[in-house]
Amino acid sequence: MTTANKITILRILLVPFFVVEVLYFVNTGNEIHRLLAILSFAVAAILDGVDGYVARHYNQWSELGTVLDPLPTNCCWSPASWFEFRPRPAAATIPLWLTGTIIGRDLLLGIGVITVRLVVGKVTVRPRITGKIATVLQMTMVLWILLKWTNDHAAWLQVISLGAGLFTGASGLFYFWDGSKQLGTHPSSLPTARK
Repeated sequence: MTTANKITILRILLVPFFVVEVLYFVNTGNEIHRLLAILSFAVAAILDGVDGYVARHYNQWSELGTVLDPLPTNCCWSPASWFEFRPRPAAATIPLWLTGTIIGRDLLLGIGVITVRLVVGKVTVRPRITGKIATVLQMTMVLWILLKWTNDHAAWLQVISLGAGLFTGASGLFYFWDGSKQLGTHPSSLPTARK
């Protein structure tokens, strides 16, 4: 259990508080719940940067961290998307296709990590700039919802959501490529020579 993983677990523990506050705000419209949701999300976002820095700076990468790291961000997507289902949304909304893209990519990433671990015995994850940009844009989208920006900014919202979708998809393809190479170079996956 590395320091980076402990920070990630703290981020995960913030998720239930965030979800409850969003639910209360959606159901009651009470601004205090929205502000508390913003506060908890901001703390989780800062900790996301901190655990990434700690993992890189102190070489604390682990397979557990690879699986746990995307969970807090993904768990924030569903409640943020609930604004879609309000009769009169009080804020701009996150496109459901983007929610599906992000959750789908990370589910496939989790399945890929488990598969490579079972077949190869070790997983090597190469963080890429596409994944970092995707995370920043995703967090921007959630904050956009919580800050209740008006339709005057709808064009920017579309640009950010499109960018988030493209970088999320690109990062997923890179992870798939890396996983395929690890599986393809493992001795058990290579054809045996005929005698």
